[in-house]
Amino acid sequence: MTRQVTAEQAAAMIPDGAVVAVNSSSGLCCPDAVLAGIGARFDAEGAPRNITTIHPIAAGDMFGTKGVDHIAKPGLITRIIGGSYPSGPSKAEPPQIWQRITANEVKAYNVPSGVIFDMLREAAAKRPGVLTKVGMDTFVDPEIEGCAMNDAARQEPIVRRMEFEGEEWLYFKALPPDVAIIRATTADEKGNLSFEHEGAYLGAMEMALAARNNGGLVIAQAKRIAKAGSIRPHDVHVPGILVDVIVEASDQLQTTQTEYDPAISGELTRPLSSFREVEFNVGKVIARRVAQELKDGWAVNIGFGISANVPRIFVEEGLHGSVTWMIEQGAVGGVPLLDFKFGCSANAEAFVPSPHQFCYFQAGGFDASLLSFLEVDKHGSVNVSRLSAIPHRTAGAGGFVDITARAKKIVFSGNFNAGAKMTIENGQLRIHQEGKVAKFVDEVDQISFSGKRAQAQGQDITYVTERCVIRLLAQGLTVTEIAPGVDLQRDVLDQAATSLAVSDDLTVMDAALFDPELMGLQLAKA
Repeated sequence: MTRQVTAEQAAAMIPDGAVVAVNSSSGLCCPDAVLAGIGARFDAEGAPRNITTIHPIAAGDMFGTKGVDHIAKPGLITRIIGGSYPSGPSKAEPPQIWQRITANEVKAYNVPSGVIFDMLREAAAKRPGVLTKVGMDTFVDPEIEGCAMNDAARQEPIVRRMEFEGEEWLYFKALPPDVAIIRATTADEKGNLSFEHEGAYLGAMEMALAARNNGGLVIAQAKRIAKAGSIRPHDVHVPGILVDVIVEASDQLQTTQTEYDPAISGELTRPLSSFREVEFNVGKVIARRVAQELKDGWAVNIGFGISANVPRIFVEEGLHGSVTWMIEQGAVGGVPLLDFKFGCSANAEAFVPSPHQFCYFQAGGFDASLLSFLEVDKHGSVNVSRLSAIPHRTAGAGGFVDITARAKKIVFSGNFNAGAKMTIENGQLRIHQEGKVAKFVDEVDQISFSGKRAQAQGQDITYVTERCVIRLLAQGLTVTEIAPGVDLQRDVLDQAATSLAVSDDLTVMDAALFDPELMGLQLAKA
């Protein structure tokens, strides 16, 4: 039988210098009780020390699930490899892990989430590492930043360029963990794990394999313990042969600020009428215009931000089901949820392990991706991963780099500049006060997506804002549509901090976008 222990006993099994992989996405699947146990042990004993932690997606958040902040203590973590990091409001105190990173007290790396899963998978198979083109010509590339988030990390590179079979690739060494900390809903006495109340599997199996095959320890946190043999074999997603110890945490949340919602775990189907209608404002106008870019029958990835409202537009317009939504945490279909529940979907059709989802994304097997932007530069490159003045305001890149690497079509969305005061009056956009921070600039602070590479690969790239639509064409960023009520020169060209071309076929955005009534959205067939 797999041994049942307390969080404190599990923490005592982690040696100094260990490499610890944590399966989590903010509050979703976060093994918070075990992480709290590690932090408590360090406070009491000063151990474990000098560990490396691996987080393909952030562990914890700034909304009630501490996650990595339980262990973000000087001397405990000395290196962290994360796809994303806890993020939240600008005016809030930065999470402890961000304080450690900005103070150069840990070597910190922002590696694409899918690539981290690849590094763990290669470790599980005892292969040397990952050859990939994901991240080339972005901050991931060692010719630019090499994933390093601070000076401490720059002293120990994590990625290099190399030639293989006549092509340039990025090479990441495999990541063999000494400890994997994963979470499930139910663990039986033999350590078999089921995920019936979870909103995703993330990479639990991959982490457990990587630790087990490299002689490491697998700690599983679970909401409840069941008799051996009582979990249906088809419901076991991590077999007990991979699990060393179980920590029962009966009070674990399903996700951030959510004790349990059966629609998140696919145990109940919510009526479509239960999803709140998107408030009519400038953000809704943008989401509506993004929706017009899609076709019936497409598989579409959704990212955080304004575009996360697009599925709600489809519900309102009676088109739910005409497009299948996908998120990197693994849900396929249904309606992706908003705010701190982002990463979960209600009424999902399937849950795919995140490493499989990322494989699908990295190769461009899907039809389109809807993502946000912080900045766009003259080359069409996008920054979504770093806001230097307020680092904790952004989570890092997460799966953004994996998703955009080969996506056939990408629609980026956001306000044209930051801080503008606007209303919609009588079907026209009224700008009462301009924003002080330009978002279309000569050079972005960090290249999360390379416009030059996108053009070389023939990707279809569109940027949707409240006042105009811009496309990345051969001549560069080109304004193709403007909102009713907007003056092209005053409100668009003069407000950009870089040059924008203007299409010879410039048109006015669909008037229905600016009407609070249903817009009558229609989709062409794929």
